Amino acid sequence: MQQPSTASLIASIPKVELHLHLEGAVGHDVASKMRRRYEPDAVIEPPSAGFKDLETFLAVYDGICRYMRDAADFRDATWHALSRCAASNVRHVEMFFSPDAHKGVAYSEMLDGILDAFDAAKSEYGMSALLIPAHNRELGPEHGMAFLDKVLSDRRERVVGIGLDYAERPNPAPPFARMYERARAEGLRVTAHAGEDGPAEYVRDTVDLLGCRRIDHGYHIVDDPELVARCRDLDVLFTVCPTTTLSTTIWRDLSARDHAIRRMIDAGLRVSIATDDPGLFMTELNREYTLLAENFGLSEAKLREIALNGATHGWLSEEGKKDLLQRCAA
Repeated sequence: MQQPSTASLIASIPKVELHLHLEGAVGHDVASKMRRRYEPDAVIEPPSAGFKDLETFLAVYDGICRYMRDAADFRDATWHALSRCAASNVRHVEMFFSPDAHKGVAYSEMLDGILDAFDAAKSEYGMSALLIPAHNRELGPEHGMAFLDKVLSDRRERVVGIGLDYAERPNPAPPFARMYERARAEGLRVTAHAGEDGPAEYVRDTVDLLGCRRIDHGYHIVDDPELVARCRDLDVLFTVCPTTTLSTTIWRDLSARDHAIRRMIDAGLRVSIATDDPGLFMTELNREYTLLAENFGLSEAKLREIALNGATHGWLSEEGKKDLLQRCAA
């Protein structure tokens, strides 16, 4: 019997997306539509598939945020992102968004638009979704407490945790320890970007001081073998994003033997594959799986194990997780 192609095999695997930024998932067509709504005569530049570094990327990301101004914009952007996920056989999504990047828009209005699209995706695709507001670490810890006040002031069932993003350097984890302690005490789950361009120490502090057992990126952990062993023992999940490593990290070649994601997998760390900002990097989850399968020589069993990591380490309730695992098995 003829074996299925890598592409058809990957397309058949039920997946979970745990590292997806709403604003970075906005494709060029949707971004152009939103901008022309407010600037009818705007000249729209053609999309670019790459960025020279994290700072260049964040400048474009902030540009998209300026044109998300009401609930309808948030609903349209979210629906677009979830539809792209559905095309990669994604059954569950945990989506970041950046409330403080949208000046003049009420937090409640953002939630209304996003959660409306979550409902539509559930109806159309049978896809479950949770939301993770993320604090811009560049704004500092004092602003972080104000951010947390905002999140706690409008608790919705599907807003399950907080994240910490934007430029790591020079914004390490320790100043945010009190914010994270309070978030955990209030019943919120916690994750943070660490080790994307920051050193292994940033990953260690995110685990030890912020109490995270889920790390977004984490690549520089490979520079600290002792930390690798600790995170393996703690069963920390790393949400790795292959395409974005080619623009925002020092690892610019997925075929290289020393690429961080390859070394993380080889070291036995638990990883989940994600797209990060698929609209800006012009990718989708099936492609991310294919990149790792072809460059790292991953077996079908390993691909399925990685996909299952997302289902078992997501933040659904126990009942929701049981339902998700059944849907993935089906």
